[in-house]
Amino acid sequence: MADVRGHLPRGPAGVVRAAKWSLLGLRAAWLHESSFRLEVYLLAVLGPLGWYLGQTGVERTLLIGSCLPVLAMELMNSSMEAVIERFGPERHELAGRAKDMGSAAVFVLMMNVVLVWALLLLPRWT
Repeated sequence: MADVRGHLPRGPAGVVRAAKWSLLGLRAAWLHESSFRLEVYLLAVLGPLGWYLGQTGVERTLLIGSCLPVLAMELMNSSMEAVIERFGPERHELAGRAKDMGSAAVFVLMMNVVLVWALLLLPRWT
């Protein structure tokens, strides 16, 4: 929805409302999306592991930070799927393509996690 104030600052109350809506979105994803829950569990394991294995702040940032876009894209993918389902359960080529592309976007970011972790950690063990 468009901001009624245009580009003017929202003020503290607007920031609080936006944070509340964001938390509602996270709650909805947690309750309704098993993939999101799985990715949060993975972050709960990989986050501390990345903190432990990273030798510098930059390495820790890369190891842990590479996981966060996966969650963000899963949220986008889930929101897109919800909109598609809102218009009906019947199969449509474009709806299927959109869902597949959203899933592929999550997959690409997961491959980024694997790549970052491998490039940073494998040289230490070889």
